[in-house]
Amino acid sequence: IMKCDTIVEALLGAYEKVGFNVPLVVRLEGTNVELAREMLAKSGRPIISATDLTDAAKKVVASLKA
Repeated sequence: IMKCDTIVEALLGAYEKVGFNVPLVVRLEGTNVELAREMLAKSGRPIISATDLTDAAKKVVASLKA
């Protein structure tokens, strides 16, 4: 099981270095998942947290319509 806050730290670091041309949807599940979701929400970056693959698919479609 991964530490989700570690994953989010890496994603935010990558965003700072490279940037993303499109919103990124990630499914987080594991240790510190709530902390990781809070980190994403507070970051202001276009990285969207999903609870499962169905939720992720819906959020991808919604981001394309925006």
